Parts: sequence; structure tokens; C-alpha cells
Amino acid sequence: MINKVILIGRLTKDPEQKILPSGSKVAELSLAYNRSYKDKNTNEWKEEPHFFDIKAYGMLADRIITQVSKGYMIYVEGRLVQERWQKDGKTQSKVSIFAENIKVVSRPQGKTDLTASASSEEHANGLDDIKADIENIINEEDDDVPF
Repeated sequence: MINKVILIGRLTKDPEQKILPSGSKVAELSLAYNRSYKDKNTNEWKEEPHFFDIKAYGMLADRIITQVSKGYMIYVEGRLVQERWQKDGKTQSKVSIFAENIKVVSRPQGKTDLTASASSEEHANGLDDIKADIENIINEEDDDVPF
């Protein structure tokens, strides 16, 4: 089975840090992605916004809390997780993304990195790494297809 998600989008708010009863840290992020499409009826380009809830744990949570804030464009690689709970006798559920890797793609204009400023060469290398990550995932062979 495969459960892999790759998104690039902008943070809609600053990450929130929470501490679980076990003492583990969690960073909760909200990512926006705009899908551009051409309306068949009007022949005009339109944008359709989508919002995703992302959770990062442990060392990734520590790092991301100090490195990004609202407006940063980030690359997220992870998997979908369905959370379920009971409320007023009814089962509620929500699908979110469990982040396994997060990289900064770009900062909002006028903002510097929260921990250290990266040169344009480092930024370009980071984008190359992201492209390579995506290519590797696309080219992975899975011989165990269930159909």
C-alpha cells in the first residue's frame, strides 16, 4: 500500500507548538495551496484555494517552529492520517498530513530566515533537492501492486 503526500504551499499562520502528555512536541501548521484552472464556460483562468492541516513531531517540530512563520512557502512530504473521536455520541473524523520532511522553498518578501539567512545559492540548491526528491518518488518502482 502507498500513502504518500507531497505539497508545496504557503503557511496561513504561524506554526503552533503543543506538548503531548508523553512530553513529545508537536508543531501544527496550516498550509494553503491554490489550484489554477481554466473555466470551460467562460474561458477565464480561476483559482481554487485548498487548505491542509499538517502535524510535525519530535525534532522536525522543534526545527520547524524556529524556522518558519506565516507566509513562508514550504515543501511538505508526508502521509495522510485520519483522526477519529467521539463528540455528543457521534463519531467525528478529520484527515490531516503527518509530515515526514519539511523544507523551506521561499520566504515572504522582507522576511529573513528566523534562524539564519541562506544565500541565493543555498536556496537554489534547496530547490534542486526538492525537485530531486519529487523525481525519486515518481520514479520509485512498486512491484507489489494490489490489483
